[in-house]
Amino acid sequence: MDELIEVRRSRRVRRWTLTVPWGDPPVLTVPQWMREPDIQSVVEEHREWIAAERAKQRPKLGLDPRDVSEIDARRSARELITMLAEEEALELGVAYKRIEIRDQRTRWGSCSTRGTLSFNWRLVLAPYDVLDYVVVHELCHIREPNHSRRFWRLVETRRPGWRAHRDWLHQHGPELLAFRPAA
Repeated sequence: MDELIEVRRSRRVRRWTLTVPWGDPPVLTVPQWMREPDIQSVVEEHREWIAAERAKQRPKLGLDPRDVSEIDARRSARELITMLAEEEALELGVAYKRIEIRDQRTRWGSCSTRGTLSFNWRLVLAPYDVLDYVVVHELCHIREPNHSRRFWRLVETRRPGWRAHRDWLHQHGPELLAFRPAA
C-alpha cells in the first residue's frame, strides 16, 4: 500500500525537497508555483526511495510507549542531568544559571548566552554515557560558545570517547526523537 505523502507549498523554496521523518508521513515541500502534475510526477518517481528510507527506520531501541511515562522520564532526566552538571561544572571551572528539561524535536541540548542549559527529556532513554556526553558538551559551551577546535579539544579532555556517543546519537537519535509515550 502506498504511503500518504504530505505536500507543503512554500513561497520561500526554489526547488522541491522530500523528507521521510521517523514516525510521521513523508513530506514533499514544493515551490508555491509548482504545478500539480509535476508534484505527482515527483511523488511517483520517488515511491521506491521513500519505501527504502522507511525500511531503514525499523525500531532498534526496543522502546515501548506503554512502558514510559513522560512525567517520570522528565523527573529522572532532571535529577540525573543536574547531578552530572553540578559535578562536571566544578571540574571544568564553569557555572551555569539553571537547567531546563524540554521536549525538543531536533536538539539534544543547548546552552544559552545567559547560562541556561536545556536538555531533551528523551536523553534519559539513551545509554548513560550518551547522556553524560551531551551534558559535558553543553557545559563546555559555557567556556567555548562555538564548535571550534578549542571547543572539541576541551570536550576531548573531559570525555575522550565522545565520538562514539555522538555517533550513537546520529544512528539512533531520529528514532529517539520520534518516540512518543502512550497518553
